Amino acid sequence: MLDTQSLYKILFSHMGSQHWWPAESKIEVILGAILVQNTNWRNAAYALEQLKVKTEFDPEQILNLDWESLQTLIKSSGFYKNKARTILNLLAWLECFDFDYHAVKLYYQHQLRNALLEVNGIGSETADVLLVYIFEEVAFIPDSYTRRIYKKLGYANTESYEKLKQHIQLPETFTNADANEFHALLDNFGKNYFNGKNEKKYTFLDTYFEE
Repeated sequence: MLDTQSLYKILFSHMGSQHWWPAESKIEVILGAILVQNTNWRNAAYALEQLKVKTEFDPEQILNLDWESLQTLIKSSGFYKNKARTILNLLAWLECFDFDYHAVKLYYQHQLRNALLEVNGIGSETADVLLVYIFEEVAFIPDSYTRRIYKKLGYANTESYEKLKQHIQLPETFTNADANEFHALLDNFGKNYFNGKNEKKYTFLDTYFEE
């Protein structure tokens, strides 16, 4: 069975850097992390485009949008009522720190993940994405593709996000850049391997996969 360090090295050697998260600002990452939940990136990207045209991703402008307008702008991402509420809740929380992410990190320190989870609408996966891509922490993000990969590798406890997260420890040598890259590699491998796009370059883990 492949350990996490070896899996990372194999993925990186075959796929190279993924240059994630695809965004020009941290606010765009935050919005994308919320909008992509339970949908594909194409739908989330269209919602992001609408938000950019209307607000230029200025968090104060987003907070000043009326409820119906925000829902309309992000409708393509699905579950738009819940996502609109989550966006407003998280931006209002960050506004208390003047959107100073370093200040947020210093204030909460080791309790940052718990603090994120206390924001209404923020679940485990979104919290971990924010830890890695906004607050530059080291965290394992066992999203649906990652759980499918680990299951194929013969790991137990892959049936839920929290169970696999508790079961897998990232190497102590992992930096934030490694955590960022590892998540991106797993996600992009999963998209190509499990969606009928497993061209030859995406079958290099076959020998490690269990039937």
